[in-house]
Amino acid sequence: MREIVLDTETTGFEPAEGHRLVEIGCVELFNHMPTGRTYHQYINPDRDMPAEAFAVHGLSEDFLRSQPLFAQIADAFLDFVDGGTLVIHNAAFDMKFLNWELANARKRQLPTDRVVDTLTMARRKFPGSPATLDALCRRFGVDNSNRTLHGALLDSEILAEVYLELIGGRQPDFALGVQQQKQRTSDATTTAWRPRPRPTPLPPRLTATESAAHDALIAKMGDKAIWRRHDN
Repeated sequence: MREIVLDTETTGFEPAEGHRLVEIGCVELFNHMPTGRTYHQYINPDRDMPAEAFAVHGLSEDFLRSQPLFAQIADAFLDFVDGGTLVIHNAAFDMKFLNWELANARKRQLPTDRVVDTLTMARRKFPGSPATLDALCRRFGVDNSNRTLHGALLDSEILAEVYLELIGGRQPDFALGVQQQKQRTSDATTTAWRPRPRPTPLPPRLTATESAAHDALIAKMGDKAIWRRHDN
């Protein structure tokens, strides 16, 4: 399963009022594990930068003026997120801006039914508790010390860690916990689940040619070769 953890920075709150995207950051997950692939792009909003927005992300009008317009990077962005489920904190905000920009660039819209909102997840899991990204970092012990200003890629990387904690930690138990609970309920003496050997061993990945080449190499090393200590 491919997921794209995504964050954006903007000039304000409403695209209908003339505000625009200025940064997109994405982190790719596959089966809930980071792959190392990321997408990061600054964008020229073709407008001024309000002081309130600059205070949040520190991206100035002068810096962004040299960056590409959204229409120039739209295809590369769509290629990166294609086929993946989007994981976003307060997804309605980011999706509103992304689809506004895509519509202006005459590109296909991002489907809202392939979005996971971590803000909604956090509010359901911890009702009544703060659900900001910083609050969730404190709850899960995620290091956000570099987050002095908002940044789309950094926030995506932090959100990826928070998301993995929200779904059960970095190493989900693949429902084994449910099976263990059933065992304890039916038999109080049942031991905890442990992995068992495969019924049928996996075939060797070493070919006969590779094995023969290895044996020939060891033979050249003589009787004191360390490999001979482990030779069965």
